[in-house]
Amino acid sequence: MTPRDWLPNPARDLAWSCPPVSGEVAAFHRSLAEYAPTPLVELPEVAKRLGVGRVFAKDESSRLGLPAFKALGASWAIHRALEAGAGGGSSPVTFATATDGNHGRAVAKFARLLGHQARVFVPAGVSAAAIAAIEAEGATVTDVGGSYDDAVAAAAVTRSEGAFLLQDMAWPGYELVPTWIVEGYATLFAEADEQLGALGVAVPDLAVVPVGVGSLAQAAVAHYRSRSDPAATAVLSVEPTVAACVLASVRAGALVSVPTAVTSMAGLNCGTPSSLAWPVLRAGLDAAVAVDDDEAAAAAPMLRAAGVDPGPCGCASLAGALAVLTGEGAAERRATLRLGKDATVLLVVTEGAAANPG
Repeated sequence: MTPRDWLPNPARDLAWSCPPVSGEVAAFHRSLAEYAPTPLVELPEVAKRLGVGRVFAKDESSRLGLPAFKALGASWAIHRALEAGAGGGSSPVTFATATDGNHGRAVAKFARLLGHQARVFVPAGVSAAAIAAIEAEGATVTDVGGSYDDAVAAAAVTRSEGAFLLQDMAWPGYELVPTWIVEGYATLFAEADEQLGALGVAVPDLAVVPVGVGSLAQAAVAHYRSRSDPAATAVLSVEPTVAACVLASVRAGALVSVPTAVTSMAGLNCGTPSSLAWPVLRAGLDAAVAVDDDEAAAAAPMLRAAGVDPGPCGCASLAGALAVLTGEGAAERRATLRLGKDATVLLVVTEGAAANPG
């Protein structure tokens, strides 16, 4: 590993804590017709490879009828938006968003189910099949031909045309809706708590979370730092080497943007962290790591061997864990993450293979 690939967070505050997310979020998700907790799969062979006690994968390959965790945030945010009077009472409401695939598909689905419309903007590199999957949910899709940040900018313009922007990235002046989306992701970690508890594990010692703009990592940090012992679970973020905006921000000590390039981990191909996520990550994230496409691909067979069928973004968490917990310098990295040989590691496998139709 190179210094570029791994970075402990120098601003981490082990005493920092935050309030928990309301139980209304999980109750809302449980009320949905397609709701079921996603599996928590133990990976004993991976635990041996990583040199820890136990490893579990939270398998988000089928979440509310979609192949990725994004359904949690989109469904809750649309619910809150309609509750707050989105569209000024007009019907139907047009929800607009930018996406690398999964978020836009989730917005389109839940807008359609509730009798509303969706406009989805995608950057260059999103496959024709992924676009078709979004369109199949009834959305109008526009390929902006640029970066993810360009797609976000294009989606934001639609507010002047009467659309309701439902973006999972925040910036100054636009933070309420992304707050709802992050709240939606809390259900994933609440389920993991219950599932681990049933197996005699109070909390994981390490949670490994893939990062695009950082909203899921924000939800992870907020969840574990809201517990009675806020430093009991370390959180490690994982990004593609060609789009490591959180790692760059941790290095700079401030929110920064980075140029991006094509990666198989399309859903993580984001150049700017969410302004809502950054203060939480700055205070509570333990470390960041970047992995390349080959490392993500190499992790896939290990997950499949345990019955988890991940997409490239879903492989990122295991690829990051392998990069950090094995190889030269691993002992020092483990110490940074407060991990002993009997540690329990939670890998968030954010998407299934069906999330990335070629």
